[in-house]
Amino acid sequence: MTTRRHFFQQAIAAGAGAALPCFGQRRAPLNILLITADDMNYNSPGCFGGKVKDLTPNIDRLASEGMRFGRAHVTVAVCQPSRSVLMTGRYPYRNGAEGFNAIRTDVPTLQEQLHAAGYLNGIMAKNVHLAPRSKFCWDFYITPDQLGQGRSPSLYYQYAKEYFTKAKTEGKPFFLMANSQDPHRPFAGSEQEMKNFGKHMPYSRKIEDAEAVVPGFLPDIPNVRKEVAQYLTSVHRCDETVGQVLRALEESGAAGNTMVMFLSDNGMSFPFSKTNCYLTSTRTPWIVRWPGVTKAGSVNSADFISGIDYTPTILEATGLRALDGVDGRSFLSLLSGKKQSGRDHVFTVFHETSGKQRYEMRCVQNGRYGYIFNGWSDGQRVFKNESQSGLSFKAMEEAAKTDPKIAERVKLFLYRVPEEFYDFSTDPNALKNLIHEARYKAEIQKMRSLMRENMERTGDRLLETFKSKVA
Repeated sequence: MTTRRHFFQQAIAAGAGAALPCFGQRRAPLNILLITADDMNYNSPGCFGGKVKDLTPNIDRLASEGMRFGRAHVTVAVCQPSRSVLMTGRYPYRNGAEGFNAIRTDVPTLQEQLHAAGYLNGIMAKNVHLAPRSKFCWDFYITPDQLGQGRSPSLYYQYAKEYFTKAKTEGKPFFLMANSQDPHRPFAGSEQEMKNFGKHMPYSRKIEDAEAVVPGFLPDIPNVRKEVAQYLTSVHRCDETVGQVLRALEESGAAGNTMVMFLSDNGMSFPFSKTNCYLTSTRTPWIVRWPGVTKAGSVNSADFISGIDYTPTILEATGLRALDGVDGRSFLSLLSGKKQSGRDHVFTVFHETSGKQRYEMRCVQNGRYGYIFNGWSDGQRVFKNESQSGLSFKAMEEAAKTDPKIAERVKLFLYRVPEEFYDFSTDPNALKNLIHEARYKAEIQKMRSLMRENMERTGDRLLETFKSKVA
């Protein structure tokens, strides 16, 4: 009898994954469960270095059962474009969803391919961030208001259980995208939450200000610490949602034949993170658990994977035909511990905020350096994003009146400069721009060249601006 592990090894070696063993010799198509967090920083979960004790036990447990990627990035650090990239394998300027708008109707999607193969496609929350709806072929469609504004772990369990039962009853393989709307603003217990929802959404654990660990790209001042604590409270509630979805999967009996991926759509909604191109903007806590393929507790800390790689990977894993015109490529072989060339850097982009303000940015990062081109920065235009609506930025502006270092950070955030270059090995929080440091000239030029080549290869409309502003 063919064992499950032996079959997986054969499938990976052959670059296939269309069928998995189930009940002896009979093989069944691979199920897919994608769980996403909304605005969770890459280093908030304990398994990715988070310092708050027992903040994310369910995410940590998932990591202990699968593989976590230390150099995983989403392609663009804002909700709808990030998710549209995941499901098309294309950069935003190649799928049409540069901001909070629909992809072009001529762009093929992962869900269309899965639907044609007989999969039951399901989505829970963040529904409108994959548009138009007709391109995503949903058979199960649960909206945020059915899930306690996307913040009720128990309701996620209820609907996930219903979905898995539906798939079993209909005898179909499944693709479920379970999207928590935590820890997106408004944060748990905040005044913003009361203003937005008219009440505070329940949570089981409050992170106190003294427990909070303020990330190094923000100043540790009282109202920043207070808002980070609220964010972390939301992170814990998100973790509970992850746990409840996984519980429903286990109870369904389908876990052994399901690839589970967890990631966040972008970094935390604070200054210098979400809607930018910094390390903390796009780096994401990406976990893959695939029974018989991923080694429990394994870590890939060498290879860059990206949002544009998600669809190609899923299609190869399920043995389905690749989509035409994708920019990403499958990282399937990495899941079994194999090597893959060309994964020593990653490109990320930004176009437009939810407020329809366009701030064109491009970034290339490798294992040590990060180079950012701010095509919009002219010394006059002011940057505006959702993070400025909360406590943190207001506190930074107030502190800037008497603290020159914070004043410098506020000025950079608001106006930026055309080029930024950071050595993440010594400065992971991107506090010291080295763009004019002579000793980095060769590395900077190398990064500029990589960026230009990618712009030319993918038809990036920002290319002419880049050439006009960068020598």
